[in-house]
Amino acid sequence: MASTSNIQFFSLQGISCAGCVRSVDKALTALQIQQSDLEDFSINFADRSAAIRGEISAQLVIESIQKAGYDASVLNSDEDREQLEQQQQYFLKLTLIKSGLAMGVGFLLMLVQMLDLVAPLSTSVGWWQGVMQALLSAAIMYYCAANIYRGAWQSLKNFVFNMDILIALGTLSAWCYSLTLLVLMGISVDLVPSIAQHLYFEATVMILGFILLGQALEAKVRGTTAKAVQSLVKLQPTLAWRKNGENGYVQVPIQMIVPGDILQVKPGEVIPVDGKVTEGSSFVDESMVSGESLALAKKRGDRLIGSTMNGSGSLVFEVTQVGAKTMLAQIISQVRQAQNAKPALGRLADKIAAVFVPIVLVIAVLTALIWWWFGPTGNWSYMLSATMTVLIVACPCALGLATPMSTMIGVGLAAQKGILIQNGDALQVAQKLTTVVLDKTGTITQGKPQVTDSHWLAVADKQVIYRYLDAVENKSEHPLAQAVVEFSREHGEFHESLTVESFDSVTSSGVSATIAGMTIRIGSLAWLDADLGVQSEQWAQQKMGEANTLVGVEVAGRLVVILAVADALKADSVQAIKKLQQQGLKVVILSGDKRETVAAVASQVGVSDFVGELNAQQKKQAITQMQASGEVVAMVGDGINDAPALAVADLGCAIGTGTDVAIHSADITLINGSLGLVSDAINVSKLTLANIKQNLFGAFAYNIIAIPVAAGVLYPAFGILLNPMLAGAAMALSSVTVVSNAYRLKGKISSL
Repeated sequence: MASTSNIQFFSLQGISCAGCVRSVDKALTALQIQQSDLEDFSINFADRSAAIRGEISAQLVIESIQKAGYDASVLNSDEDREQLEQQQQYFLKLTLIKSGLAMGVGFLLMLVQMLDLVAPLSTSVGWWQGVMQALLSAAIMYYCAANIYRGAWQSLKNFVFNMDILIALGTLSAWCYSLTLLVLMGISVDLVPSIAQHLYFEATVMILGFILLGQALEAKVRGTTAKAVQSLVKLQPTLAWRKNGENGYVQVPIQMIVPGDILQVKPGEVIPVDGKVTEGSSFVDESMVSGESLALAKKRGDRLIGSTMNGSGSLVFEVTQVGAKTMLAQIISQVRQAQNAKPALGRLADKIAAVFVPIVLVIAVLTALIWWWFGPTGNWSYMLSATMTVLIVACPCALGLATPMSTMIGVGLAAQKGILIQNGDALQVAQKLTTVVLDKTGTITQGKPQVTDSHWLAVADKQVIYRYLDAVENKSEHPLAQAVVEFSREHGEFHESLTVESFDSVTSSGVSATIAGMTIRIGSLAWLDADLGVQSEQWAQQKMGEANTLVGVEVAGRLVVILAVADALKADSVQAIKKLQQQGLKVVILSGDKRETVAAVASQVGVSDFVGELNAQQKKQAITQMQASGEVVAMVGDGINDAPALAVADLGCAIGTGTDVAIHSADITLINGSLGLVSDAINVSKLTLANIKQNLFGAFAYNIIAIPVAAGVLYPAFGILLNPMLAGAAMALSSVTVVSNAYRLKGKISSL
């Protein structure tokens, strides 16, 4: 995993649109110029957070954001995030209350007018009723939308145009127009034409009600999508059983655990931290971290991942990582970083949004002038209504949400499937791929030798042979010895250990030992010089053609069994590669292994394009050549020698069970090491990018259609002029539509 030790997360308050994000971005950019300790930063509009990389003081970051007119708080611990979640729930409830209050008052004011319960404005009673409406609407505006007006003022001071400015201009212009009418009518009724004697106080508060409702619905959906990561955070237990000298195991808070401690996890308990098994065996459910649906067998020497669920066995393990260094903590951190990142489509939307508000302001001014010059004589209300509607309907809230909501959902759900997307651009690159390059060892194969088959030549007590194999090969340091030991223990029944009386290792040939006066030799067939016979020779030739190494076992001068040892294919490699090919992708194997071995593996998985005996630099050059010929290349690998190739590829996919350096060099990490996740990662990327495009199209189409209608282009021919209240409702609903469309991703990705 990439290092996360110098990354701080902050919750942003007061952020309501893409323009607000630009204000914070501008402030942090200025801070980065002043402070070299701030290495990099990214802002996530979808969940109102910022990720800051560097050793900079958190207080400096917060002060910089506050100067831009917003607020921030540190999110570096689970307690911080829990507190933030409570604040967000409170904000959601409060926003719903304010929305209901504003719409309720607005509806009440509309109702009394529709039922003719309000006297004409030209009368003394009507004028005082208008004053009461002004005071009531002002109180509602202050209580329900003060943050919007503050945000607009701060944005104006910083010369940043955002949604708050459009809302503030639209509602304040309506309220101020209505107040001006009251003042003029109070001086003299003759100062205002009868056709223009209409107040817009009810429209002002109703518009604010719709806008607040849209913000509340957006916050509700946003909170739901964030739970994909929060569910991982809550997996870790609070207590662990730690070995306490001769007194057995005692429960201690997880904060007291340090690397090197010996812990016990009982049947059905959650594994508290990362570690390596020292005693016992069990099956562990790692589905919440890796996406692997089946529980995995764990025995001595196997790695345990903190926060996964132990099965029916009991395990003792040595702690290797705690706190922020555990795999789960790093996964969560990197998912949050990826959710903060933006694909190129998102950056395009930001650039458009940056000039969109000034253009809307120009359109609003032109609308006012045209209605002033060419509208009905003396009816100022038409000019005001059209101008106000343009300002309200053009709010680019939906545009700002289009990319981050889809990215947040896509990355979060991919992580639950075991696909860790480490940067936003990986989403866009993955759906353009033409070629997938695979390493062999540890990627297509399991990365360690195993006995794949056995051929018995003589009638023998197999249980005795298994015990001989275990006793003798346990003393050998040959790379194949552990595979033979595992084979013997898998098949044998051991009641007592055998004593090896003598042991001799012959380099490049095999080992010889004596047990109870019986000579056992284990090694190559050439060294054993055995006469195999026709049938055994055919079996041997077939296995060697499949890239197996043959190991003979001779007891008292008689060859009793031949073992075929190979780096076996992963269970899903054949099917995974077939899926990639069915997607129209060219699959290539680049390996450092011998060409004959690579050829055998390529044949087994159905790949015709392969190269063996390559070093790290040659792998990198091979990928560079593919790119030069127009290919968009993904590299999948797990070893140190794959790191340069992973870095240079258009998309680097690291096997999560591989080396740290490979994972650091990649854009995507496949946590459980399954090649099948490559196809899933591509599908997640395609679905997410398609969803972003739908959102952007919807947001742009809405504004392109709505702004001319709001300005009054339909009025000359059809007499249609959009009501400002309907504009407010449409603007709020456009944001909800974008968020809801992004949420559709959940079902599609979950079905992969």
